[in-house]
Amino acid sequence: MLRKVSNFVTGTARMAFLGGNKLYYAWLGLLAFCIVQGLFAYAQQFEHGLIVTHMRDSVSWGFYIGNFTFLVGVAAAAVLLVIPAYVYDWKPIKEVALFGEMLAVASIVMCLLFVMVDMGHPERFWHLIPGLGHMNLPSSIMAWDSLVLNIYLLVNLSVASYLVYCAYYGIHYNHKIVVPLVIFSIPMAISIHTVTAFLYNGMASRPYWNSAILAPRFIASAFCSGPALLLILFQILRKVSAFEIKDEAIHKVAELMSYAMGFNLFLFGAEVFKEYYSNTHHLVHYQYLFAGLHGKPSPIALYAWMSLIFAVVSFLLFLIPKTRRMPLTMNIGCVLIYMSVYIEKGIALIIPGFTPDQLGQVYEYVPSATELRIAAGVFGIGFLLFTLMVKVSVVILFEREQGPAHA
Repeated sequence: MLRKVSNFVTGTARMAFLGGNKLYYAWLGLLAFCIVQGLFAYAQQFEHGLIVTHMRDSVSWGFYIGNFTFLVGVAAAAVLLVIPAYVYDWKPIKEVALFGEMLAVASIVMCLLFVMVDMGHPERFWHLIPGLGHMNLPSSIMAWDSLVLNIYLLVNLSVASYLVYCAYYGIHYNHKIVVPLVIFSIPMAISIHTVTAFLYNGMASRPYWNSAILAPRFIASAFCSGPALLLILFQILRKVSAFEIKDEAIHKVAELMSYAMGFNLFLFGAEVFKEYYSNTHHLVHYQYLFAGLHGKPSPIALYAWMSLIFAVVSFLLFLIPKTRRMPLTMNIGCVLIYMSVYIEKGIALIIPGFTPDQLGQVYEYVPSATELRIAAGVFGIGFLLFTLMVKVSVVILFEREQGPAHA
């Protein structure tokens, strides 16, 4: 057994780095560059501390936590493929559900890395590891978030590795192992974004976040951003490999995304109505988000309006059957959805929650070059991991269609 596992590891490593075309190696080179420059930037932050970022007492969460929140949603989106694939046993999506689980693994790894780089003392990161650190359960919401993220990572990594392992040796996977784990991943996917939302709306002193509908908003937007990436990936795979992905799978995912985005816009509208109609002093956060304060324009207002416009346009593109099935308009919708949700989680969620602060002060936070470089490095690690996993799985699954190639 150990020999088979060893052969599997070495064999998949060869598949990951050998046999690609020039474009593939250029992509790997770009990701390697992002990682290396990110490491240099993090070395600078590690030496001098978080003062090299633009986070201050007034805005203590910034670009790192914004990316963390966004990527939790991308990871949770795997459930949009898992439910029709394994609950309803719909074969066209079942064939590509593995890629959703791989995206979840890469996203959770990036989530944990963003938490680590956001910590002033990264050597204390081990406190967030279940069984090793002092997590202050059950009182700490951060501890619960770390727990569900680690469990979700373990479940998806186990399922993806086991399925690829079975395909590598040309054997059929054991349903009694895979199906229970996959079904268990569904509530875990909901949990990771729900608990992340609880980190925000549990803060009574932050009225911008203190909303009961924040968790369903998180989940609705998550079911748009992750699948948007997968739809583009599926089309790339059909172009550059012999791996067949049926149109029914792509169209069904696009249809589900339209429902999710519609629900997300409805919840956002309900929240905006509540704030503007009641017109309490808590409205100041939305005023800063969409316009500015004290006659001074907000530096994030443009991004807030872009996010809203992108969300509406992409919703209409995916709502109409003709445009969501046309490759050009579908891909435009995917890009707009991804950008809309990224701005919503990375800018429009974090910064207005801190602005103005409890003393009424306005600190206009903009990420520093160090933060941008470190974030690029983290994304480089995540995309490299996802690229290698997809490369290996496509090669193995294609070989499986041709007949087992390994004894």
